[in-house]
Amino acid sequence: MAWIMLVLAGLLEVGWAFTMKLSNGFTNLGYSAITLVAAIASFALLSLSMKTLPLSTAYMIWMGIGAVGVFILGILVLGETATPLRLLAAVLIISGLVLMKLSSS
Repeated sequence: MAWIMLVLAGLLEVGWAFTMKLSNGFTNLGYSAITLVAAIASFALLSLSMKTLPLSTAYMIWMGIGAVGVFILGILVLGETATPLRLLAAVLIISGLVLMKLSSS
């Protein structure tokens, strides 16, 4: 159950980062509200997952899902560039996540 909460927390991190961009510096009230609710929910689920998962594993997975998720969303939705070096960086982050998962008990 902790892993499910952690993945949901990571997906919510992607959501709040994306809506923060859409909030235009918190000038758009709707997106600002979504950002705050999603951030609180993300932190809450991360906290709950840390009851059983090691801190380093939980935090790295949460942050990695957020980083790679926002990277992909930026490319697909916002038209950001997908240079070979940026793609390599994303692959390295995913590799680190897989290794962290495999190394946790």
